[in-house]
Amino acid sequence: MTRVLVTGASGFLAGHCIADLRTHGYTVRGTVRDPHTADVGHLDGIQLCKATLDADDGWREAVDGCDYVLHVASPFPATIPRDENEVIRPAVDGTLRVLRAAKAAGVRRVVLTSSVAAVSYGHPEGTLLTEQDWSDTAVTDAYPKSKTLAERSAWEFARDTGLELVTILPGSIFGPVLHGNERTTSLEAIRQLLAGEIPAVPRIGWSTVDVRDLATAHRLAMETPGAAGKRYICAGPHAWLGDIAGILAERHRVVTRRLPYWLMWVLGRFDPTIRLGLTFYGRSQHVSASRAVGELGWSMRPLRETLHDAAESMIRHGVVAAR
Repeated sequence: MTRVLVTGASGFLAGHCIADLRTHGYTVRGTVRDPHTADVGHLDGIQLCKATLDADDGWREAVDGCDYVLHVASPFPATIPRDENEVIRPAVDGTLRVLRAAKAAGVRRVVLTSSVAAVSYGHPEGTLLTEQDWSDTAVTDAYPKSKTLAERSAWEFARDTGLELVTILPGSIFGPVLHGNERTTSLEAIRQLLAGEIPAVPRIGWSTVDVRDLATAHRLAMETPGAAGKRYICAGPHAWLGDIAGILAERHRVVTRRLPYWLMWVLGRFDPTIRLGLTFYGRSQHVSASRAVGELGWSMRPLRETLHDAAESMIRHGVVAAR
């Protein structure tokens, strides 16, 4: 039976990748920082290995006997780090650790989770971006710089060694949580809206993707012979947080009034999450997923379905209380 290693198995996206792979008949192994302390009750029945992005220990054992690797794990800060290398170093070095281990073990293909952050910075506002584009790291903050440098390092390694590589570039990842302790940065805006923790909605937004569709994209990138050596953007149209709030307000008590920039700036002095959001204020993101649709046969569900499923799962699992 075909065995797939999924890195960062306790994470939001990784959990959905694992569920999708198991549904399609694959044997799955996962890596976590510590199998004894990781929140992995929802992953019952899969083998877990101890391996971290900041050390070589454990990776040889993790990839041993695996046919494919989905390298999903990467640091995603909820606040702006004091030192950008706190994010960049584990992203780049960790990616190369995984790739070296995969190459040594004879893995058929690695699918690497990158981000639209690796294409969307340093271009004129309104430009429709494709897989041919790369972010300008001279004008990026720590997270997009980490994703850009990690992906570039991965492609250099693949060219030098002949390792078969595919990269997936998702937008902001929304969708249902799998357990009550799920705390993922990409869902924090939805959680705060549902919890009534923000007084108004700032003009920030993202290109988005449903976590379930994204998990499917990873599997298709693994299975599709012609995907080797290619990047795939997996994200839908840009959505402002105000539009997201409006959809959630159809079923939940959610604030929808606009938060002006000046007030967001003041609040950001006291709340590091809000301060991070200032970097996105008024900035729209436009990317094309036509390659993934055409070459992988990939499709996306409507944003309304994604948001309502996310909200209902967060309430059901106790991540946030119903209001």
